[in-house]
Amino acid sequence: MKKILFIIVSIIVASFLFDACSNSSVKTNRLVIIALDGISVEGFNTAKHPRLDQLIAEGVLSLDTRNVMPSVTLPNWTSHLTGSGPEQHGVVNNKWELDSIKLPPVEKDSKGYYPSIFKILKEQVPGIKTAFYYNWAKLIEPYNQEYLDESSFEEGDGYLVNYGKAFDFIVNNKEKPTFVFLYSVHTDHAGHRFGWMSPEYIASIEEADVHIGEFLERLKTEGLYENTHFMFLTDHGGIGKGHGGVSTTEMIVPWSITGTGIKSGEKLTEPNNTVNTAATIAYLFGCKPPLSWTGEVPATIFK
Repeated sequence: MKKILFIIVSIIVASFLFDACSNSSVKTNRLVIIALDGISVEGFNTAKHPRLDQLIAEGVLSLDTRNVMPSVTLPNWTSHLTGSGPEQHGVVNNKWELDSIKLPPVEKDSKGYYPSIFKILKEQVPGIKTAFYYNWAKLIEPYNQEYLDESSFEEGDGYLVNYGKAFDFIVNNKEKPTFVFLYSVHTDHAGHRFGWMSPEYIASIEEADVHIGEFLERLKTEGLYENTHFMFLTDHGGIGKGHGGVSTTEMIVPWSITGTGIKSGEKLTEPNNTVNTAATIAYLFGCKPPLSWTGEVPATIFK
């Protein structure tokens, strides 16, 4: 009896929280994720990135965000974009394939995919346009691409063409709700080739900062910067020329959010995890996340 009562109370509380999200005064019609792979906190603090600094200074920054295990790329980006850890979505390593799943997801759509933020937005935000830009081929595999209006893979660690495509996508859909995931893996590859904290690794971050700045300036010129929420995200750090372990260098990463209704120039002090990313995006678009998600919205980011 106590168990049944607990379940009923939990459902009522969850329903209340979801309704609060849907009715939140903090709303967005456009959110852009700027995603760089393999950025350790040490690397972030060492590299010079004045354009990112300017963006982040307008919002909230965490340098204590915990990622998920294993600290490798595919499980961690999947966790960002599905609001759940590998134990829920089943993407447990970089070799994951839909037709040879070892750990089935706790929930899946008709095609076998765990529900992503793209699915939630497409089903709950009328007219929303979604886009996924990437340059590591496997990155897109855990998502049902039916929920993407545009996807673009750029070969050879290139990312500037995709930055241009993302800008065009935003401009072409400026009158519609829009969600853009804009990713580059070149920073991670610099770590693997030359070592985390090598001069080449630091230079890869600083190079990206220049082009991120150009992208942001183009949005400002079009009058599309002020009414956009931005998140700067990464997936893991690294040691030597690798990652995948449980050291704080690999497991603690930067995480930031900027935009209307978000505090300015603040550090996030409450515990944060990368599974909170999708929950926060859903909140900003007024969506109800699926019960299978485990991520929460870090409440102290709001004014």
